[in-house]
Amino acid sequence: MKKGILLLVVATLLWSGNYIAGRVLAPAMPAYFLNGVRWVISAFILWLILRLQGKSIPLKREWKILSILGFVGMFAFSTLTYLGLKSIPAAQAGMISGMIPVIILLFSVLFLHDRPPLIAWLGIVLSVIGVIVLFGAGSGSSFTFSLGDLELVIAAVAWGLYTVLGKRRSHHIDPLTMTAGAAIYGAIPSAIAGILSYSPTAIHMTPVAWLSLLYVSTAASVVAYFVWTSGVHVVGASRSAPFMNLLPIWTVILGISLLGEHLSIHEMIGGTIILAGAVLANLRGYQ
Repeated sequence: MKKGILLLVVATLLWSGNYIAGRVLAPAMPAYFLNGVRWVISAFILWLILRLQGKSIPLKREWKILSILGFVGMFAFSTLTYLGLKSIPAAQAGMISGMIPVIILLFSVLFLHDRPPLIAWLGIVLSVIGVIVLFGAGSGSSFTFSLGDLELVIAAVAWGLYTVLGKRRSHHIDPLTMTAGAAIYGAIPSAIAGILSYSPTAIHMTPVAWLSLLYVSTAASVVAYFVWTSGVHVVGASRSAPFMNLLPIWTVILGISLLGEHLSIHEMIGGTIILAGAVLANLRGYQ
């Protein structure tokens, strides 16, 4: 059990690094180009892993769900995240990502007909209050909501939709195959958008940027997935879900320690309230 918990913690740490690397890569290349490179590499690695295991990807039979998952989870979520990180600090982006568990719950009610207990709905209300505080309404200043904030919020919605739609088909396709198939389909619009946005004058790579690109294409994609699924296998799916709440915490810590970012008092309070609401919303009181 301890090993499983450690794996889940490491997975969220690796995923949080995607926000840090995305912030580093923001001035190095266009967001669309970055996402295209990332998912072409990641899709190839995932395809290769399945081939080495003797597995095939049902790209024709399950084309509809895999293409939707690829568009929503790989293209939309990642592109919007990288677009947002061009103007939003990684620490603030991490705070916004704290909304993801709440969004997943709402989509679970809508698409999976889950029936969360009252405390979960209270958690949703608390998270909404946290969002209001995060964007300034609780600091005595005017409510501020930038384009970068909007991009990160829509990205959170996209990931929630990806998670729930994937869960609906999880009894037909194993998680690794589904991820690989979605990555392949997601790499197509990502590559097209990347090519269209490419400009030699917009590429400003440094050694740190090259390392960040390698990180988002491997550690934050393939490695994090394997570590997470290994942890879920040991701990169990229901007990693993709350560990996603570590994502914003790791992102804030890394943003402050590695990038020298700062958060205002109301941003820290707002993020904490969002996280508390997410924890309440995801208490396992229902099936």
